[in-house]
Amino acid sequence: MELENEKLIVSSSPHIFTTEDTSYAMRQVILALLPATLAGIYFFGFYALIVILVSVVSSVLWEALALYIRRKPLSILKDYSAVVTGLLLALILPPNVPFWIPIIGTGVAILLAKQVFGGIGENFLNPALVGRAFLLSSYPQIMTSWVKPIGGLGFMSNLSTATPLAIEKLKLTGYSLPSYWDLFIGNRAGCIGETSILLLLLGGLWLIYKNIIDWKIPVSFILTVFIMSFLLGKDPIFQILSGGLFLGAFFMATDWVTTPLTSKGRLIFGIGAGLFTIVIRFWGAYPEGVSYGILVMNALTPLIDNLVKPHRFGEVKK
Repeated sequence: MELENEKLIVSSSPHIFTTEDTSYAMRQVILALLPATLAGIYFFGFYALIVILVSVVSSVLWEALALYIRRKPLSILKDYSAVVTGLLLALILPPNVPFWIPIIGTGVAILLAKQVFGGIGENFLNPALVGRAFLLSSYPQIMTSWVKPIGGLGFMSNLSTATPLAIEKLKLTGYSLPSYWDLFIGNRAGCIGETSILLLLLGGLWLIYKNIIDWKIPVSFILTVFIMSFLLGKDPIFQILSGGLFLGAFFMATDWVTTPLTSKGRLIFGIGAGLFTIVIRFWGAYPEGVSYGILVMNALTPLIDNLVKPHRFGEVKK
């Protein structure tokens, strides 16, 4: 019998609901990021905490301003998405950036990458990564100035250094590469929240356990970097432990809005992000390529969804 003759009334999707709303998911992300955030403050000093607070507060204020201009209720702020954007942006900034850097970065992230498209759920690029990309292109010297971790909850490190990826790629003399253990626990130069692989991994596994993110993107992302590094004659362990791979793979590449809908699409996304990361790391101008790898795949997500969309059954033939 043809579907058009069936006496059925079917509402539009979604047909499966959950009591876990956006606010719940964002709170879980904040919770998962908390250990790595505290580690960043421990390793780089209390000034890193100031950067984080400025970033989060300015992100919320930019969001409130945008909602006011768009005549949207300020109660939308309760979804905590602006807090997550501000926190993520802070964690991918160098520890000693001037306090106005996160203010500009969150402004770009919230206004230009999110609200201009209609707010949460309508953006096609990860807002925090857009903010970082803007800052890196506008203030390259500030965004590529690194300091040694101090540990012990000091205020600020004043000892300049280079990141492990920069030392390895540029063959810098006078610097020594950290051990695998130091890379794993976070005792090395880098962005505020990217250094402790141990704590980022624990946070990522928590989000997988709570069904907030899908394991396919981070696993395929990290494995691609590992395998390609090995095939190209690089140290694969060093490549996955250095830079912002784990922070990007678990907390940015898994953004619901900017990633594919299907399992196959998510695997393609993770592999593609890993490949772009490798290309930029080994042959690009910058030692790190995680952010740009994710942004490129964000832009390709509609194409991926279109290519791997499941077949529809039950259509009326004409």
